[in-house]
Amino acid sequence: MSAKTKGGAVVTGAARGIGRQIAEGLVADGYGVVIADLDPTTGEATARALTEAGATEAIFVKVDVTDRATIKAAIEACRLRFGSLNVMINNAGFNKPEPFLEITEKTWRAILEVNSLGVLVGIQEAGKAMIADGIKGKIINTASIAGRTGFPDFAAYSVSKAAVISLTQAAARALAPKGITVNAFAPGVVATPLWEQLDKDLYAMGASAAPGEAMSSLASQILLGRVADPKDVVGTVKFLWSEQSDYMTGQVLVIDGGMVLQ
Repeated sequence: MSAKTKGGAVVTGAARGIGRQIAEGLVADGYGVVIADLDPTTGEATARALTEAGATEAIFVKVDVTDRATIKAAIEACRLRFGSLNVMINNAGFNKPEPFLEITEKTWRAILEVNSLGVLVGIQEAGKAMIADGIKGKIINTASIAGRTGFPDFAAYSVSKAAVISLTQAAARALAPKGITVNAFAPGVVATPLWEQLDKDLYAMGASAAPGEAMSSLASQILLGRVADPKDVVGTVKFLWSEQSDYMTGQVLVIDGGMVLQ
């Protein structure tokens, strides 16, 4: 392990958006980071940028979270380059809105495969690596407020994120005897490429009258009066990978500006 690093971290879906901001935070905090993403062009560029700007190194590994072999490869690259896997962030996900009565099996399966199965596999492979190396690590999953309350135009996404919450709880129980904690964070509306595409898709299917309207409508429901920037999320995630959260597992922290109160 490089003397500069606290250890290694893998962040899936880290080429852009929330994942990139989390990876940037990990590098700044002294971790070597694997940018695990399906997009090699953006992923390689992100790894270079974070390495140049940060205190430690980021590397890119091409990962399809529905393919166990690629997740294992990213974790192994982390262990080889940085000595161990200390933090696993299962962040990759996507959404494709469809009216509730028109949801297709194809869309359902695709969203559940990436957003839920991908998290299961990420937890499993991270847990195995941490146990093998005797690491009392941190596994952190990206849930969503959609996992707490269903939205009719993206019900499949809501179900997939509810599954992430349940997986977090089940994994926390399974891995606690090994000293590994498993928690999640649930963002609300965040100005990322995912939400920008969602806004376009909602307009294209007639669910909003103009581009930007869907985002504005959702923003109007937020008590703090604006959608989040990816940077708004990082502080909470940093808490989850820090020693300050050592006595916390199986929990979901909502970061939504007061949109969903529970």
